[in-house]
Amino acid sequence: MAPFIAALVSAVLMWAAFPPLDIGVVAFVAPAPLLWGLRRAESATAALGVGFVFGLVFFGILLSFIFVLGAVAWIPLTVWLAATSAAYGLLVWTFRLWPPGRWFLVSVGGWVMIEWVRATFPFGGFPWGSVGAAAGGVPGVIGSVQWVGPSGWTVLAVAISAGIVLVLEEQATWRLLIDPAVIVVILTTAGVLFAPSADGDPLRVAIVQGGSPCPRVHCQNENRLIFESHLALTQKIPDGSVDLLVWGENSLGTPFEPNGNPDVDAVLSAEAARLTAYFVVSGTRSGGPEHFYNVNTVYAPNGSRLGEYQKRHPVPFGEYVPLRGTLDFISQLDAVPRDMIRGDGPVIFETPRGALGTVISFEGAFSRIIRSEAQIGSQLLVVATNEASFGNGAASDQLIGLARVNAAAVGQDLVHAAITGRSTFISASGQVGDATELFEELVLEGEVRFRTAGPTLYTRFGDWLAIVAMAGALAAALVPGEGRPERRLAAQRS
Repeated sequence: MAPFIAALVSAVLMWAAFPPLDIGVVAFVAPAPLLWGLRRAESATAALGVGFVFGLVFFGILLSFIFVLGAVAWIPLTVWLAATSAAYGLLVWTFRLWPPGRWFLVSVGGWVMIEWVRATFPFGGFPWGSVGAAAGGVPGVIGSVQWVGPSGWTVLAVAISAGIVLVLEEQATWRLLIDPAVIVVILTTAGVLFAPSADGDPLRVAIVQGGSPCPRVHCQNENRLIFESHLALTQKIPDGSVDLLVWGENSLGTPFEPNGNPDVDAVLSAEAARLTAYFVVSGTRSGGPEHFYNVNTVYAPNGSRLGEYQKRHPVPFGEYVPLRGTLDFISQLDAVPRDMIRGDGPVIFETPRGALGTVISFEGAFSRIIRSEAQIGSQLLVVATNEASFGNGAASDQLIGLARVNAAAVGQDLVHAAITGRSTFISASGQVGDATELFEELVLEGEVRFRTAGPTLYTRFGDWLAIVAMAGALAAALVPGEGRPERRLAAQRS
């Protein structure tokens, strides 16, 4: 029973590290009760159960905002994520009798591997609940994400927890706790002293959060009303008072979108010219009876269209239905009648002051997607999002939490623009500025800068520390050595 209680304690602690509580420092100790419990599980079946209970409680509470879409959305996702935790539980239990150093490497590298699986499979993955996103978001710590990435802080946080467990069992293993703790202190100090910054000329930005007349449901004339509310707020902005204007995801929709409606294109172009500002406006357009596009369109200060970014990573069961033919018996999927057409890759928009990169909603949570924009030369980022589907839950705050760590990893300021969620400005150092309230309709003004310094270490080399941790786990499991259990048993028999 004790291992299951430990899993519950670990799950609650881990949940507390994320919004709405957002006590990120707890992430450094939250895995410890789970690891302690797994070392004491009485069988492989029990270890699977302990891991599953941890995942079910942690992800079940963390993602409770998804339940507003129905149990059919929340249950499969939560069960899948809990299953990955169960697999981790079995891994940790399998190596429980190995020497402390080897178990330590397997436990840390194994956790990183499970997070990589979650963020990649299936259907492109789901990165919510990454320990590194919570640990890396701690004030002071966040400045060092530029060197090790969010995944690097997963390595260090789990290493601290694994070290705690081992020291409680055997004080002679103290270096397995002290060594990662020293690295954390060094990185945090360096992150405070040399926090990433965007050092270009200031850019005046206005986010128009125009709201929706019917959040979470569709209603008559919805696209027209959303367009008109955003336009009305925009027209209140004084001429020439901003350098960049941003409308959030789904602020445009057929037939009120520029490709299919010349009148809408003319209005958007006129507003960009009136303000003499770059204008990022996000919306959908039809791709035929079975498909649609989700795009960010960018206008130049003279009113001309610079181009568009096409969303690459659709939300499974939200913007497309995987295995649609097989799952057609689920009536709730009728709410997603068309599948989104994916974009080909990252896009940047060159301006006299720097290169602008944009992504859409869900994509802002993925460090690899944010990094891909930085790799091709972005110096300032825009995340256009909606989040009307999730009501008053923690979805918006959790997305901002993920986006801020990803922004710090590439060292770029980020404009987070929603139509119903929270809109805000995030600095290259990961600091979150003024934010709107959920469902508030207003213009939020702020200042950002382009990054003129070169790419960060994370932009250049990606998840290098995570790769080292996974390689260490593999080596600990496979490389022969006197400390392996079978060697010890053989020595005892002789």
